[in-house]
Amino acid sequence: MSDPFERQRQLVAKHPNNELARFSLGNALYAAGQIAEAREEFRRALEKKPDWMAVQILLGRCDLALGDRDAARAAFERARDLALAQHHEGPLAEMEQLLSEL
Repeated sequence: MSDPFERQRQLVAKHPNNELARFSLGNALYAAGQIAEAREEFRRALEKKPDWMAVQILLGRCDLALGDRDAARAAFERARDLALAQHHEGPLAEMEQLLSEL
């Protein structure tokens, strides 16, 4: 059986320090429900681009899905701070709502 993520994995293998390649793989894994592996790719993407708000939100969603509410809260607080700094009202409201539910 072939790996449905083969193309994204090849990009990451070819460009291991490319945050966009890691985001692409993480996003595909997340959509397929492979949350733990997606989380790792999002974490590695954030190492290269720590102010990437959308990836920070996805990292928090992975933490929440994996049952780590403390890590999710920290990720969502970081995403909220990034949304404020980057003037993104929609994500800011989303993070406020998620944090209130935690």
